[in-house]
Amino acid sequence: MKPARIIVICVAAVAAIGLALVVRAMGSSSKEPAAVAIAAPVEARPMARILVAAKDLQPGRRLDESDLDWKEWPVDQVNPAFITDGSRPAPSAAAEEESKPAGAVAAVTRAATDLATGGAKADYVGSVVREPILAGEPIVLRKIVRAGDSGYMAAYLEPGMRAMAIRVTVETAAGGFILPGDRVDVVLTRETNLGNLGASEGDRSKFTSATVMQNIKVLAIDQSTRAGDDEQTVIGATATLEVGPRDAEALALAKSEGELSLILRSYADTGGPSGRVSAGPRQSSAVRVYRGGAPEVVVVQ
Repeated sequence: MKPARIIVICVAAVAAIGLALVVRAMGSSSKEPAAVAIAAPVEARPMARILVAAKDLQPGRRLDESDLDWKEWPVDQVNPAFITDGSRPAPSAAAEEESKPAGAVAAVTRAATDLATGGAKADYVGSVVREPILAGEPIVLRKIVRAGDSGYMAAYLEPGMRAMAIRVTVETAAGGFILPGDRVDVVLTRETNLGNLGASEGDRSKFTSATVMQNIKVLAIDQSTRAGDDEQTVIGATATLEVGPRDAEALALAKSEGELSLILRSYADTGGPSGRVSAGPRQSSAVRVYRGGAPEVVVVQ
């Protein structure tokens, strides 16, 4: 056999042996489990509940339960001016966090607490919007006025209206059954002046009554702008009414002429016109009539 052929055969044998070793090595490595990359667990972002507007709120609106709502908000983005429900998680040990109810249990716990205590939302029902608030916007104290705060009455007044107080008693305020938010008529009772017409001292004084204002909104009784949940009557010495600028002038004149009484209107009658009744009370005049030589004073309406 030629030497060249022997060399080729040897090289081929060595290559075959090497290829066999490589294939064997690859087969043995495939039987081992491949390493799986495990992503690091993402830490849950702590959340808090803040009070937001459930709808667009305009200045002068008095807030009720449906105007407010709770919204989940990242704790690290909660502004100190925001109103929270008190469940904002503070930095604490892991053991304390694990001891707190989470998920659905926490929601049920908060709902039960709100049902029993009214929650933080109840503290702001009845407040008046001072600046426009958009739906979903956090409620801040700068944009609302709570009952009893300074500026509450000015914020509660409708645009273009005025607040005016008149003196009332139990008898002139429907026995105390007139509450803030009710609608009333204002009646003026005054004495007719007969002294300059020669009436004798024994003559009885005569009075006349007329409605000077109708369908007027009661803003407050004394300093109470809302009646308590269990109150059916409010007794006070003054009643604050919401009137227009010209109506305020007429009401001030009526106050100086006699006694004013508030007449409670039915809820079914609150949709009518509001304000002065025509030009106010009709002026009375007295005429002295002689009958058979005897003078007699007759009041003409």
